[in-house]
Amino acid sequence: MTVAPRAQGWVPFRDHRTWYRLTGGTSGTGTSGGAAPAPALVVVHGGPGSTHDYLTNLAALAGPGRTVVHYDQLGNGASSHLPDAGADFWTVDLFLAELDNLLTGVGVDGNYVLFGHSWGGVLSAAHAARRPAGLRGLVIADSPASYRLWRQEMAVLRAALPPGVDAILRAHETAGTTDSRAYTQAVQIFNDRHVCRIKPWPPEYVASLMELSNDPTVYHTMNGPNEFHVVGTLKDLSVEDVLPDIDVPTLVISGRYDEATEVTVRPFADLIPDVRWEIFEESSHMPHLEEPELCRSVLRNFLDELESGTGPDRAPR
Repeated sequence: MTVAPRAQGWVPFRDHRTWYRLTGGTSGTGTSGGAAPAPALVVVHGGPGSTHDYLTNLAALAGPGRTVVHYDQLGNGASSHLPDAGADFWTVDLFLAELDNLLTGVGVDGNYVLFGHSWGGVLSAAHAARRPAGLRGLVIADSPASYRLWRQEMAVLRAALPPGVDAILRAHETAGTTDSRAYTQAVQIFNDRHVCRIKPWPPEYVASLMELSNDPTVYHTMNGPNEFHVVGTLKDLSVEDVLPDIDVPTLVISGRYDEATEVTVRPFADLIPDVRWEIFEESSHMPHLEEPELCRSVLRNFLDELESGTGPDRAPR
C-alpha cells in the first residue's frame, strides 16, 4: 500500500534550515506529550552529503499508526547549502546536533526508531550511544563501524576488480586527476559490483547522485572523491568504543556484495548488547533497492516486534 506524504517543510537549525517530509499517521511523542501507537521511523541518509531521495521507498513502512520521517542533512538537497563553509564546520557533532534538532522540531523525540544507512548508520550509532530517552530501536544499514576498517577493506575489494582497473584508479589518485573520464569509468566498475547491482540504477538513487554532484561540498570534505578513496575528515572516525553503550534493540543489515564488508560491519554485531544481523544474499550496498520486498519485510517485522515488546533472541552471530 502506498501512503502519501502528509506534511513537509523546514526546521530551523542555528542560522540554517533542515528540510523534512512526514509520511503516514501521527506517531511518536514530542516533548509536549501526545501518546501514539507506534514509534516514528526516522530515516538518516548516507554520504555525508547525499540526500533522502534514494531511501524514499522506505515510506512504504508508514501507515495510519506509524510516521516515517525523511530529511536532507545540512549541505545538500532541500536543506541549506553552504559551499563556502570550511572543513572545520562539517563535523560529526554538527550532524548529531542537527538530528537532535530535527527530532524535536517534528515532534517525535519522545518515541522513535532510527534507520541509518551507510554514513547515516555511523551517525545513528553515535546518537544511540548517548541513550536518548525517546529512542526505542535502531537499524544500522550497510555501515562501517570504523573508517579504518572501511579503508582496509576497500583495498581488498579493489584488488579483486578485473585486471588493470585498480592500476588505473591508483594512477589517477596519485596524479590528482580523479575528475578524469578514465577514472570515472573505472569507479563505475567498482560501483556496479559493490554499491548497487541493479542495471540501470534506480531513478531514486540517480536523483541522490545528481544532488550530490550539484553540490559535493560535504562529501568531498568529509569523505573524498568517491566511496573507496576516503581522504577526508572522516578517514579515521570510529564508533567502536561507544557501541556497548547502545541500550536499545538493534537490527544490523548488509549485503553479501556490500562495500561495507562483513569485516567492517561485524563490530556492530559483536559489541552492541541487543542485536541481530541480517545479510541479504542478492544485494550490495542498497538492499532496500536491490531486494526491496524482502528488506521491507525484515524491517516491518523488526518494527512490529519493537511495538509489541516481543521478538526472538537478538544475540549476535
